Amino acid sequence: MSLKVRFLAAAFLAAALIGMHAVRAADGPTPAGEETKAERDARMQWWREARFGLFIHWGVYSVPAGTYQGKPIGGIGEWIMNSASIPVAEYAAYAKRFNPVKFDADQWVSIAKEAGMKYIVITSKHHDGFAMFKSKASPYNIVDATPFGRDPLKELAAACRKQGLKLGFYYSQAQDWHHPGGGAYRAGGRQTDHWDPAQAGRMEDYVRQIAVPQVREILSNYGPVAMLWWDTPVGMTKEQIQALGSLLKLQPGIISNNRLGGAVRGDTETPEQFIPAQGYPGRDWETCMTMNDTWGYKSYDNNWKPAAELTRNLIDIASKGGNYLLNVGPTPEGQIPPPSVARLKRIGEWLKPNGAAIYGTSASPFKTALKWGRATQKPGKLFLHVFDWPARGLLQVPIANKPVKASLLAGAQTLEATSSDDGLTLKLPAAAPDPVASVVVLDLDGPVQPIVRARSSEAGGSFTLKADEADLAGSVQLEERGGKQNVGFWTDTNSTVSWDITVAKVGTYNVELSYALEAGPGGSQFQIAAGGAKLKAKIDGTGNWETFKSVAIGKLHIDKAGPTKISVEGLQKTGAGVMNLEWLKLTPAE
Repeated sequence: MSLKVRFLAAAFLAAALIGMHAVRAADGPTPAGEETKAERDARMQWWREARFGLFIHWGVYSVPAGTYQGKPIGGIGEWIMNSASIPVAEYAAYAKRFNPVKFDADQWVSIAKEAGMKYIVITSKHHDGFAMFKSKASPYNIVDATPFGRDPLKELAAACRKQGLKLGFYYSQAQDWHHPGGGAYRAGGRQTDHWDPAQAGRMEDYVRQIAVPQVREILSNYGPVAMLWWDTPVGMTKEQIQALGSLLKLQPGIISNNRLGGAVRGDTETPEQFIPAQGYPGRDWETCMTMNDTWGYKSYDNNWKPAAELTRNLIDIASKGGNYLLNVGPTPEGQIPPPSVARLKRIGEWLKPNGAAIYGTSASPFKTALKWGRATQKPGKLFLHVFDWPARGLLQVPIANKPVKASLLAGAQTLEATSSDDGLTLKLPAAAPDPVASVVVLDLDGPVQPIVRARSSEAGGSFTLKADEADLAGSVQLEERGGKQNVGFWTDTNSTVSWDITVAKVGTYNVELSYALEAGPGGSQFQIAAGGAKLKAKIDGTGNWETFKSVAIGKLHIDKAGPTKISVEGLQKTGAGVMNLEWLKLTPAE
């Protein structure tokens, strides 16, 4: 798909260097121009309500299906040309064998609709340079270069209009391994690391002659285009980025992602193959994910995620305010693989009675994930998605509200609710109605009032403050690196990480932390503060962003008992980031 290597372009480099999995573009205007918040909210409304979409990776790469010269090729299917260094002419010959006579656009859209999906994004051109539509800019397209001779995007657009789904297009705007001058990237290589003399040329010519005309075609010839999903802005100049971005004006109301390049943030963050622990507060975002290990079809990849896991991913993402773009890789005959269809059907079966708890919801009101599941909300309603059914049938909900009504969403069975200073206790049936996730809906007469308690000290008066319990402000995000939950994305020295604690013992504390930091000149500097006390410290590299070590950094005197906020603020970063922080520990000094 998009990122065989996570750091394929300038916008991704900083992310990879600090251990980020997501693409985070720099601040900047949207390519469509400035707009008011009300205008943006109106444009984004359908997408925010949709929550669930279908990604389709389909192209000539489905013909080799992961095998070249009789050998299986590692990596993801749509990167086989790059992974196996297949010459341009030899790879192009696969087009003569690409004849998807079993392709049925209405069937594809019906599968997505039955799964409960509200939109589709399909690859119009991937990095191999093959256009899945009729293009005047290049004969290397499905209509002119294959025996199929039809335009599947035109047929898909018609089917989406008929069945009421939105349609968007993925387009690899810079990486193109077929047309001269197109960008290429190989692990450990350069942005123009070509393997065939036929790929040589100027990026300027490629963008002007291929990319710009083709983007104009897909935005002009297929009716309303809901989304433009850019990918891997390798080696483009500011002027080339602007030439592509300005084309979005051809589709008023279009939504674009953050992978165009340069300073263009686009509308959505695009975490790939993972769910950010706290979402992206203040930003629209969409996790894209495969059902097995590849985006494009590989005949022997049968490592399928269970339908229950995919369903819970959807719930988890919605609980953090994001969308789920779940991928299928159709076969060279034009069929969505049966294991994908079966999983989509199972998700749709769950959504039929429970969709009200997903569509049009906003993120959970709780700072951290609930131990027994997740939560979503709408005005006047709180939806509790229970993954782990309580053994005694009593569900503890940390809210101060007394609900007007508590019931199961599927079946509408009324539940007994008891309020106390500790929160709300719900009496549930003995057995879970749904083994994947049972949804409880609370009707409320006002906004949710979460009960937030400051951390009390452990035995001996110590505090171990973990990354997944922290309040985060600025660029920082919770992630997993080296099997450890940690605060990463620390590219902004003004970012802060903090915890609310209740101090019982006034005095001096030894401070220790666990961190990872890629080696760099001078080390990183940061400051820990509690009340009026401050401790400045400096740390050196640990070798990379996944190797964590714990170090004692000094002493901090806390002179007031009761509620206190402990914060960590970056002062100076080395290289790309301040550090990846796993935990902070305070122990009373003897």
